[in-house]
Amino acid sequence: MTDFFIDPDISKAETLSSEFYTDDKYYEASKEKIFSRSWQYVCDSDNVKISGQLFPFILLENFLNEPLLLSRDKSDRLHCLSNVCTHRGNILIEGSCIEKNIRCRYHGRRFDLDGKFISMPEFENVKNFPSEKDDLPEIPFSLWEKFLFVSLNPVAPVMNFTGDMCSRMSWLPLNEFVFEPSLSRDYLVNAHWALYCENYLEGFHIPYVHNSLNSVLDYSGYKTELFRYSNLQTGISKSGEDCFELPDHSPDFGQNISAYYFWIFPNLMFNFYPWGLSVNIVRPLKKDLTKVSFRTYVWKESLMEKGAGSGLDKVEREDEAIVENVQMGINSRLYDRGRYSPGRETGTHHFHSLIAEFMND
Repeated sequence: MTDFFIDPDISKAETLSSEFYTDDKYYEASKEKIFSRSWQYVCDSDNVKISGQLFPFILLENFLNEPLLLSRDKSDRLHCLSNVCTHRGNILIEGSCIEKNIRCRYHGRRFDLDGKFISMPEFENVKNFPSEKDDLPEIPFSLWEKFLFVSLNPVAPVMNFTGDMCSRMSWLPLNEFVFEPSLSRDYLVNAHWALYCENYLEGFHIPYVHNSLNSVLDYSGYKTELFRYSNLQTGISKSGEDCFELPDHSPDFGQNISAYYFWIFPNLMFNFYPWGLSVNIVRPLKKDLTKVSFRTYVWKESLMEKGAGSGLDKVEREDEAIVENVQMGINSRLYDRGRYSPGRETGTHHFHSLIAEFMND
């Protein structure tokens, strides 16, 4: 397998080789090398608010495909567990429910809400039983306010990925943000997942692709800040209207900010607008097919059709069209790699550097 190299000096660097996007072996390797070792957004804690509540989910369905389970035990503690019975591998919980314990409907094995083995019929003569192997494996998870992240094999603590976002946006009353399913939707994009992320990570294309967004954002003031496993793009309003009312302790106080675009490696976008938050989850399905899930949390509904946070469906479809064009081009026999704009593509360079780091490890 090829070693990837991205020169840390962006003025000398070349982009990832097209092989990363077109070769099946890199797509498959990214499951364990990138996605199992990073942190994934799952849902908000409203799904497991009360004792006994169980919430099953598949971590990156049709990619990592790992069956997991959120549970809240009798002591009001939250757990993330494997949703696979330790007897014969049956899926334990198939839908959200409230139970006193976790029971496998295949052979009756029972677990406590914290995943500890309780009992198993017809096992009286089994030696060295039960052991720790009979408990449900616990999965690392973390809550930021109401937002829940999990990782199968984290390369670093969650705060190394999300900490800069948590600190920068700490003034927002996130517990007042309400999930709105009617405004949430999924998009299928006929392109590699990384191409979609690359497009998100630079404002370079805004004047050329997004006329409506360009009309409200000050392109000259658009900036990118890089962190270890994340970055932030800040959108400045042209008019000075439809902006955040920033507290004086914010490092951005006095600026006309209409959007904070936070990206968490490798595939999460937290887009903060004066009306609330759009969480975008990029889910690989095939090397040339990606599902992008928009999860909408409303704070101030009256601001939804104003400024940079309006018309998001139109912006998304414009992004899809250009990314699908790139997917066609990336397969050309005549294209291998390109160069970066030092002033406009620092986010993409950072993203490629992280991919190289994880894929080479």
